[in-house]
Amino acid sequence: MLRKFGLLPRIITAIILGILIGSISPQWLIKIFSTFNGIFGNFLGFVIPLIIIGFIAPGIAEMGKGAGKMLGITTLIAYGSTITAGLLAFVAGLAFLPSFISGYRLEEMENPEEFLQQPFFQIDMPPLMGVMSALLLSFILGIGMAVIKGDALQQVFVNFRQIIEKLISKVIIPLLPFHIFGIFANMTYGGQVAFILSVFAKVFALIIALHITMLFIQYVTSGAIARKNPLKLLKVMLPAYFTALGTQSSAATIPVTLRQVKQTGVQEKVADFTVPLLATIHLSGSTITLVSCAMGVILLNGQMPDFASIFPFILMLGITMIAAPGVPGGAVMASLGLLESMLGFNQTMLTLMIALYLAQDSFGTATNVTGDGALTVLVNKITKSKKEQALSA
Repeated sequence: MLRKFGLLPRIITAIILGILIGSISPQWLIKIFSTFNGIFGNFLGFVIPLIIIGFIAPGIAEMGKGAGKMLGITTLIAYGSTITAGLLAFVAGLAFLPSFISGYRLEEMENPEEFLQQPFFQIDMPPLMGVMSALLLSFILGIGMAVIKGDALQQVFVNFRQIIEKLISKVIIPLLPFHIFGIFANMTYGGQVAFILSVFAKVFALIIALHITMLFIQYVTSGAIARKNPLKLLKVMLPAYFTALGTQSSAATIPVTLRQVKQTGVQEKVADFTVPLLATIHLSGSTITLVSCAMGVILLNGQMPDFASIFPFILMLGITMIAAPGVPGGAVMASLGLLESMLGFNQTMLTLMIALYLAQDSFGTATNVTGDGALTVLVNKITKSKKEQALSA
């Protein structure tokens, strides 16, 4: 029954119930919620390095054993699209978000103890290593496995990834609504929730507009290079878009994406290779959401996001998106380490990020999947041109 009740409805229900119960609950009950939040937040901090290693290391290793030039071309195009999406979100965020959030400030984010009720007790769960250590180790292991063709070691990490996927899908994702419920109940009790919801609505509208803009950029670019009508290409890919809205998973939408991409005239062997790969490494919609949400939370914290801090975050996000598993909320889970280490987010800020991201996860996934179609058309044109040049030579 719970599976039929999707993640988005659960998140919305958690926020509504958190506000209602937080407005009438006694202090001792809020402290119980806070105790759960503290334990779950510490567990999340412990798991973050494991998520990074579990997905990035085998992901890089598997990419290294792909089809040579086509792998390189596809990866570069996907990374370029992701970085473009991040920069688009940064420029739009800088233009609109300060006015959206003007007059709103959650000063207590820096010192949440000033307005959030503290737990009855805490359980320390120190992570095995820092986020940057996990990233470096993942790169070393992933590249090393690809170079030496270490099948045995790679299989170990593939199995480890499956364990982390189960942990995310069976433990973390089901418990997130309760975590978000507790945070919103606590913030309501402290009188902070009204303007947060107002900001959420405005940021959400901006994100949807940016998703649409990014899809037009992708299809106009690929259509111009492949000499095809971008609107017709986009129309063909709409079934994949709406399928992803329902599944909230790029991986689960692969069969539909593959079928629609082939209807655009792409070679079958190109589609069969690029679509599953792009479902793993190309998350332009999710990047837009993460960058926009991060800037919104930074502004709520009374700071102004700048290019010097956001651009390195975008560059690393493009790599870290490889770690996003094919489960709802995978992208935000994979990015928590970067938000913490590069942008200095604390647990309250991370929870707000999770809540805002998951509230529109299906739209970000739909943008990712639909963008895969445009990138596949581009890869098909480039590889076809290279083959024609080789034949003519």
